[in-house]
Amino acid sequence: MGDVAMTVPVIRAFVAQHPDVKITVVSRPFFKPFFDTIPEVHFFPIDLEKKHKGFIGLFRLFRELKALGVDALADLHNVLRSKMVTLFFKLNGFKTATVDKGRQGKKELTQAENKIFKPLTSMVQRHQDVFKKLGLSIDLSNPSFPKFENLTTEKTQKWIGIAPFAQYDSKVYPFDLMQEVVTLLAQSQENKIFLFGGGKKEVALLNILADGKSNVENFAGKVKLPQEMQIISNLDVMLSMDSGNAHIAAILGTKVITLWGATHPYAGFMPFNQPLERCLTSDREKYPLLPTSVYGNKIVEGYQDAMRTITPEMVVEKVNELL
Repeated sequence: MGDVAMTVPVIRAFVAQHPDVKITVVSRPFFKPFFDTIPEVHFFPIDLEKKHKGFIGLFRLFRELKALGVDALADLHNVLRSKMVTLFFKLNGFKTATVDKGRQGKKELTQAENKIFKPLTSMVQRHQDVFKKLGLSIDLSNPSFPKFENLTTEKTQKWIGIAPFAQYDSKVYPFDLMQEVVTLLAQSQENKIFLFGGGKKEVALLNILADGKSNVENFAGKVKLPQEMQIISNLDVMLSMDSGNAHIAAILGTKVITLWGATHPYAGFMPFNQPLERCLTSDREKYPLLPTSVYGNKIVEGYQDAMRTITPEMVVEKVNELL
């Protein structure tokens, strides 16, 4: 989800700065709401389960896209499927460009020995570079953001969003510490806290966080992505892990505080247009092998409690600072 979300500010700037160029975004139907915020974009839903599955399906996709009259292909994903479609276009004489994910640099950043700890090029910048290869420059120095109106909930308090989960446990703030964060923030009735997540297990845990607190509301499982984006766009601040929710908030222009465990913002996945000081990272003096992973899917023995070096007081202080 985060990878797709990080293409949005680039594409939004592209259509504003190149109004004479028609752009079609090819992605899974679930991600369409991201691009509904850019009316000029034509969205082409891909069906990887049936119609566009396998080699034959991807060739069918190529023919369908070719029929739209495209002149060039920008591969912003650089995985096997997108590489195959790109190859079809290239063999048929189309101009193509593929994102450089900087895999070697990420390997050097996360390796245990001879680690090279330095900031890598952000994925947003890498997406910009793809269009530059096609001869289409993009300026992101003055980004614009959509604003959702017609809220069903009247806003009379400071709105704080909290998305306490991530795909991998190594990126998830310990639940007991998150309980402390929510309790501290909920003590002020000037705050309204919205909890975000999905799945039965997450809903149950979020219900525990909200229990007994009149100004804490669990949105997990209650709204679909478009409605969730509407709420997030009106938050005063979003507190998230290194996860898709952080990127959704960022592309909507919301202030984002991120908590980092096994991963690190230096890998290039810092939310768009957010300063580094809004990224609270685990203590590298105590856990010198951090970051141990780009995506959080690598387990390193003895590093399970790395995020406990980010105290609830540090998190609450940063939230109040942005409020």
